[in-house]
Amino acid sequence: MTSIIASKDPCAAWQAGRFTLDVTRPHVMGIVNVTPDSFSDGGLHNSPIQAIQHAEQLLKEGASILDLGAESTRPGAPTVSLEEELRRLRPVLAELVKWNVPISVDTYKPEVMQVVLDLGCDIVNDIWALRHPSAAVGAPTAGMVVAAHPSCGVCLMHMHRNPQSMQILPMSDQDVVLSVIQFLEQRIEYVQSMGVHLNRISIDPGIGFGKTPQQNLELLARQAELLELGCTVLAGWSRKSTLGWVLNDDAFQAAPAVLQESRRQASVAAALMAVERGAKVVRVHDVKETAQALAVWSAVQAHTTHSKED
Repeated sequence: MTSIIASKDPCAAWQAGRFTLDVTRPHVMGIVNVTPDSFSDGGLHNSPIQAIQHAEQLLKEGASILDLGAESTRPGAPTVSLEEELRRLRPVLAELVKWNVPISVDTYKPEVMQVVLDLGCDIVNDIWALRHPSAAVGAPTAGMVVAAHPSCGVCLMHMHRNPQSMQILPMSDQDVVLSVIQFLEQRIEYVQSMGVHLNRISIDPGIGFGKTPQQNLELLARQAELLELGCTVLAGWSRKSTLGWVLNDDAFQAAPAVLQESRRQASVAAALMAVERGAKVVRVHDVKETAQALAVWSAVQAHTTHSKED
């Protein structure tokens, strides 16, 4: 591939609000859904108490970042009002920010970003890559909100179309990897133009967001090409429908418990392959299994490094 930008050395650290994360090693981002309609857990942790207990369990299992989401982004999911999203987020976030752990909030609304950053969240994880307009004319844009914060991290994800239509008309680009890189490069340049340093930015190729299974697999196979952008790479393969397509299962229409079990091992394998190809953060539901797999991988990597030095 001919690089569309001058190749940059990936950042050794990701500035995430109160924390400077060492990304010379991989991190497990545990998913905490505070939604009644998640495709993966079916609202299992929908109440504040359940969500907080689940977050605590994920930390015990090996998560080093928690990602809190209050609006489902599964294909065809209905939008959630600003007021409802904040109602779901506030009580959980108020507790989680007291813990000594980076807290990410999965949202695309500028107004929500402002509130959660004011409450102490460390990372804005945006499927729209700071493109979604504010609900109020003349109000700060998502980019303005993030730029006004002195140190929050931001994750820019590639998404084709929107959650309501992305799988009805998925991408038709001849080279999906090049298209994703070009999009992310443009978003990085935009965020930097707002005054946000590169070490605060992470990028996510957006597995499943408007892409065919073949395109998702191509993105994983060639994921290392994203490293040329110089940002921390975040990968989210957990329980995605492409894994069901590979396994030839029909669990997407099944109960959440069936889906969890049918894709658990495949999700761990995909996370491990993403790390092998340069991802420094993997966003997962199955934290314990992923953390164990990465512990073995890290031990082998350390042994390989020592062998070369000897």
